Amino acid sequence: MDREDLISKKELLDATSISYGQLYRWKRKNLIPEDWFIRKSTFTGQETFFPKEDILKRIKKIQSMKENLSLDEMAEMFSPKLDQLEISRSDLLEKGLISEPVMSFFEENADKRDDSFRLEDVLALYVLEGLLQSGDISLEEGKMVLEVMLSGARPERGRLIVLRKLGIATCFIAEGEVVFEQAVKVVATISLAEAGEELKTKLV
Repeated sequence: MDREDLISKKELLDATSISYGQLYRWKRKNLIPEDWFIRKSTFTGQETFFPKEDILKRIKKIQSMKENLSLDEMAEMFSPKLDQLEISRSDLLEKGLISEPVMSFFEENADKRDDSFRLEDVLALYVLEGLLQSGDISLEEGKMVLEVMLSGARPERGRLIVLRKLGIATCFIAEGEVVFEQAVKVVATISLAEAGEELKTKLV
């Protein structure tokens, strides 16, 4: 993330008129994700930075709701239960979580006929988006990833592993340690639990 996309802790406190104590209380209550606190070296030593757009939007939302909701109620709201998730196609595109080409690819290959996306759809889309955008897999391999992801994968379990040997790819979901022969190239290893948690913070 570029420095211009970040805001320092001092700049954040000044811009939002909140205290150091409030900021870290909201962090402890999981109103602000741990991974938004980014430590960087500066000429004055170590400083904490935040993703500027995300943190300003989140604090504005917290400030607008704190008169009517407790911190615990807000924490529940900011941590949606993915197994109860239902989101529309347009919402996913507007949030920038999924690109139009990947959405179209998903709809064509997953035989998606309605506009409502549940947990397994969104997680599969999110993982597929990352793999295709990074160039780690081809479109043909993307079909294989979709088939595995939509076969009943649960976000709190296992890792999606994509392998390639002699130009031929395969993928599967595994729990625990997996050992591969030396000739196998590990193309990608994705923790479904971590992908699910990351997705949660971006859906709020």
